[in-house]
Amino acid sequence: MGVETEFGVHYSHPGTRPLTPEEVARYLFRPVVEWGRSSNVFVANGSRLYLDVGSHPEYATAECSTLDELVAVDKAGELMMQDLIDQASRRMAADGFTGTVYLYKNNADSAGHSYGSHENYLLNRRTEFRRLSEALIPFLITRQLFAGAGRVVPAAAADAEGVDRDRPAAAHFAFSQRADHVMEGISSATTRSRPIINTRDEPHADAAEYRRLHVIVGDSNMSETTQLVRFGATDLMLRMIEAGAALGDHQLENPIRAIRQVSHDPTGTAALGLRSGGRRSALELQRHYLERATAFVQRHGAHHDRIPAVLDLWERALDAVERQDPSGIDTEIDWAIKLRFLSRYRERHGLGWDAARLAQLDLSYHDITPGRGLFSLLQSRGAAARFLDDDAVRAAVDVPPPSTRAALRGRFIRAAREAGQAYSVDWTHLKLNDRPLLTVTTKDPFQTSSDRLDALLATLGPETGPADDPAAGRPASVQPDVAR
Repeated sequence: MGVETEFGVHYSHPGTRPLTPEEVARYLFRPVVEWGRSSNVFVANGSRLYLDVGSHPEYATAECSTLDELVAVDKAGELMMQDLIDQASRRMAADGFTGTVYLYKNNADSAGHSYGSHENYLLNRRTEFRRLSEALIPFLITRQLFAGAGRVVPAAAADAEGVDRDRPAAAHFAFSQRADHVMEGISSATTRSRPIINTRDEPHADAAEYRRLHVIVGDSNMSETTQLVRFGATDLMLRMIEAGAALGDHQLENPIRAIRQVSHDPTGTAALGLRSGGRRSALELQRHYLERATAFVQRHGAHHDRIPAVLDLWERALDAVERQDPSGIDTEIDWAIKLRFLSRYRERHGLGWDAARLAQLDLSYHDITPGRGLFSLLQSRGAAARFLDDDAVRAAVDVPPPSTRAALRGRFIRAAREAGQAYSVDWTHLKLNDRPLLTVTTKDPFQTSSDRLDALLATLGPETGPADDPAAGRPASVQPDVAR
């Protein structure tokens, strides 16, 4: 598994000359370009850091085979981005720009643009893609009941593309930030039409054995526990589909209309039309999937120790929506955490959902800077639960997931850097530039040892193992490495 996160950029400049997002992004990535001679680099934990279309800083986690690895490595990306903010702020101040740089881990800006949180799941090539997508899309559309980041929706009229035509006219709170920006069920595009599932088949592995499922419909999550149930429940669905479990025919008559209906219906009971006739609500569909997942685990056993927590939070989130009482999940699920804070703020100040201050607080929830962002403040006060700790996240900045080939990538990067050797890295290749014939290919995502890599690194001289000091040779700031 892996997740790619695109961050929103904002520069606040009261009394000083403004900078465009492009200019701010250049400041952010100047150290990256200086270190790696590129704005597209791999970092020591095996993940990829780069500047995406539209000046969005993007971070793609290394390959992970456990939920703990995935959430820790994703959260480590926030620490790396904060390091870039700190460096950029110092450089900008030296150039006379004394404003403030903000990075938001969210999915939409005030101008109506959307940017994504893309999930990647490695699948067996034998799994028939059409059957997979038909079974999975209704789940992805309705999982926002527990995986949505929450959003204050203004009372704006539908735009020219009809993005918001299926939402209530009055300002209100919705489950998802991403739902109103999705245009298709399945497509090879990512920006023009924004599908639920992207069909681009780039497994970064042995294509005869694997394919990559690229899901681009999710909201960016701040909460570790929301990530736990988002990735964990989706992983269970995929395991059931690969195993041939009967999940029923729940193909939706109009998936794009349905995803908007679900997002803007706080009760989870809006009737969604099925292609086969009849109607089911988001709550009914998710209850069905949860029941099947529970039976699957009972029959086949839990494949990791987080399964009980995933099933428990999945069920409690559905119970909260059904009872219209989020108090049982309002420290664990992003939309509920956000809704609790905003609702109390509204009551205290007598505000409606159309108040500009609520939109500002909604945005602040996703500010990644510790001690300033709203989610960070709530977490520090115990109002947002965790299942990891600071040490695990900090360690993931330097140490790659040990259960995948990311361990090889991280080891190679560290050894080459300590030896002062120029090198090239991508998801499947490791190469010292002056020894191209010794390139190491890692097509197996679960490979954690390599005789060929051992031989290549032996040409560099004695190597210190990552277990000895994972941060050895790394300066205090994040130091990425070229991804060419």
